[in-house]
Formats: sequence, structure tokens, C-alpha cells
Amino acid sequence: MSTTTQTIAPWISDDGLRVFVLFTLVIGGAAAFLAGRGLARGWRPLWRLFFYMALLAAAVRFFDYALFDGTLLSPYYYVVTYAVLVAAGLLGFRTMRTTQMVTQYHWLYERTSPLTWKDR
Repeated sequence: MSTTTQTIAPWISDDGLRVFVLFTLVIGGAAAFLAGRGLARGWRPLWRLFFYMALLAAAVRFFDYALFDGTLLSPYYYVVTYAVLVAAGLLGFRTMRTTQMVTQYHWLYERTSPLTWKDR
């Protein structure tokens, strides 16, 4: 790893900003968003999201290790990856739940934003 990469974003990922953006934000974030939507679509409780994101974070860290020779067992990088995936999963969960509430119970609720609804 070059010293330029270390000075740009040493706190994000051990392999640099490109790998972090590609694997954690783009691929992992998309998977987390879709997982959150899937959980909400099946009317599953929110606490399951945190468990599934822990598994997904381990998978993302493994791919980082296997493909880019990253650090596999680093608690710091795992927590950063987990936090990003939980945020994306919560966003997916909340958008789907809002859509469900305003379409299935349209006589009770109206959408106020992509993430919220209110009583009519």
C-alpha cells in the first residue's frame, strides 16, 4: 500500500479509499439496503436487521481479505463496515415500511417524506 493512500484515508480501510468505496459502500451498502427492504416487506422485526448486518459485515470483510489482501480479523475495520451496513439497512427498512404503511393503510396514514408518515 502506498503512503499516499495511507495519508488520504488511513481510518477508513486498510486497503484505501477505492476498496472501501467499492466493497463497503457500493456492494455491501446495496446488499444491506435490499436486505432491509426485504425484512420490512415480510413484516419482520427491526432487531433482525442488526443480526443480518453482522453476518454481512463479516462477508464483506472476508471479500476484502480474500481479494485485496486486507486485514481479516481487525475489530476496528469490522465495526466501521458494520456501521455503514446498518445505516444502509435501516434506510432500506424505513423506506419500505413507509411505503407499506401508506399503501396498505391509506385511509389511516399519509406520506410526509420518503422515511416518514403521519395520521390523516
